[in-house]
Amino acid sequence: MLLQGIDWLILVAFFAVSLGIGLYSSRQSSKNINEFFKAGGNLPWWILGTSMVATTFSTDTPNLITDIVRKNGISGNWVWWSFLLTGMLTVFFFAKLWKRSGVLTDIEFYELRYSGKAASFLRGFRAIFLGLFFNVVIISGVSLAAIKIGGVLLGISPVATLLISGIVTVIYSSLGGLRGVVFTDFIQFILSLAGAIAAAWVAVNHPAVGGLENLVHHELIVDKLDFIPDIANKEIFLTIFLIPLFIQWWSVWYPGSEPGGGGFIVQRMLAAKDEKNALSSVMFFTIVHYAIRPWPWILVALCSIIVFPDMASLQAAFPNADASIVQDDMAYPAMLSFMPVGIMGLVVTSLVAAYMSTLSTMLNLGASYMVNDFYLRFIKPGSTQKHLVAVGRIATVTIMVLGGYVALHLENALQTFSILLQIGAGTGLIYILRWYWWRINAMSEIVAMAASFLTALYFAFIHHNYFEEFATHEELIVGIFVTSICWISTAYLSTPTDKSVLVSFVKKTKAPGPGWKRIHNLIGNTGEKVDTTGYFDFQAAILAFGAGVIGVFSFLFGTGNLLLGDPLNGMLLIGLAFIAFGALVYLRKRF
Repeated sequence: MLLQGIDWLILVAFFAVSLGIGLYSSRQSSKNINEFFKAGGNLPWWILGTSMVATTFSTDTPNLITDIVRKNGISGNWVWWSFLLTGMLTVFFFAKLWKRSGVLTDIEFYELRYSGKAASFLRGFRAIFLGLFFNVVIISGVSLAAIKIGGVLLGISPVATLLISGIVTVIYSSLGGLRGVVFTDFIQFILSLAGAIAAAWVAVNHPAVGGLENLVHHELIVDKLDFIPDIANKEIFLTIFLIPLFIQWWSVWYPGSEPGGGGFIVQRMLAAKDEKNALSSVMFFTIVHYAIRPWPWILVALCSIIVFPDMASLQAAFPNADASIVQDDMAYPAMLSFMPVGIMGLVVTSLVAAYMSTLSTMLNLGASYMVNDFYLRFIKPGSTQKHLVAVGRIATVTIMVLGGYVALHLENALQTFSILLQIGAGTGLIYILRWYWWRINAMSEIVAMAASFLTALYFAFIHHNYFEEFATHEELIVGIFVTSICWISTAYLSTPTDKSVLVSFVKKTKAPGPGWKRIHNLIGNTGEKVDTTGYFDFQAAILAFGAGVIGVFSFLFGTGNLLLGDPLNGMLLIGLAFIAFGALVYLRKRF
């Protein structure tokens, strides 16, 4: 066990503060499900944006980055950097629309936008599918990382790791609701970022590394430093750069990066006090998540290649660790074993905080689906608010137990990431267009979901028995193609959404664009008019989207150049970033 007295004190103090916030928030959150799952819809952008950042910074995130960098170098991060485009799309094209919808969850949206039994089925099924299945997969992934850290740094068993951290998280999540979650997230984010920076500083100064200059010139590292993969290696260039940047970001549904917004991102936007705060919260999240946080993790990952160049060295360094979990992602927690007393406590606490922030969000979000979109909608519609809050707390505990169980049967973080990407292949575009094209209906989404899932099952269990195996990116492309053909065909061939529902939706959300022309004409025939020009400026949105993408990528790579020994390009890129951010400030008046 590597933690000493002061380290344990830091960790215990953090647990106590988290529980205190949960207890403090419990009175307000216990009033009704609007308070429990949406914090009354009156929170400012900075707390919500920070909560989004904290949620996406989980224990498995640095493990995933380490896995990627050790396998494919820095450029391998395009598999998730590409989702910056998704984030910016949500900021400028969807944030205000979501807030305007007034729903409690993004799944409640289905019966606002669609009609008939198909809409009801979609809402109920998605509540179970996302609230249990997907949430359990996500929770299991982050719990796996916690297990590895608990084993390496604390010397405790997987079950003990899950019990200690899980119980604390379940308590403050079930007591404080979303309000308790987001305020705890604020503290957890500060701890997580501080811990990541401290870990990077210690790793870079490890005797085997010898500082940044030696790191970037080390023979094991020089071929890992490219920001964009070598075009000469066509397969790598295609799989980790072109496909993520031009296909994956808009076509794949992935939690936290849903095209058009979804899950905990939408939950935070709905909890904002107004539309401007909803937009600003996602903007803050997108900038911090992609432009500021990655480099501490990347630096630790690069250092780990020198200290632990192969699996044998990892296993030799930690002979008591379960051999089944010693993968490339194990290198991150392995590097943390070199932290000095005090800093070790901060770093471990930061990782525990990262784990708990993601866990608490997924628990609260999953419970909101189970309560609002399944139990209240289909099981017991007349339930009192007090009863619903109690059911929400039971659901919170249930989801945690299932997620912990699955975690004990996974091997690495990248495995989970790949599973989620394949299951969501081809569904992304429908989540974008449903806000801008009246013809999409509930059956379109049902078919998209079924086609994507069945395609994933086919490649997982059938294809390799009869044909030559496809590469992961080939499976992804096939999944996107099959799913897109299925749902687009369904949109044209199936019965459209009831016109009265579409009219009501447009009136409420002020949905803009030529895709709603038919519905606007229907409204106009009644003598009414829905003026969307005062709510949305397409030209400004497109310009802001471009400026946001340029600004964040420029800052990301500018910082990277400064760290890796190219100050001239670093300063030029950071200068470009500030110009782009200045353009955003100028354009903001048009939103």
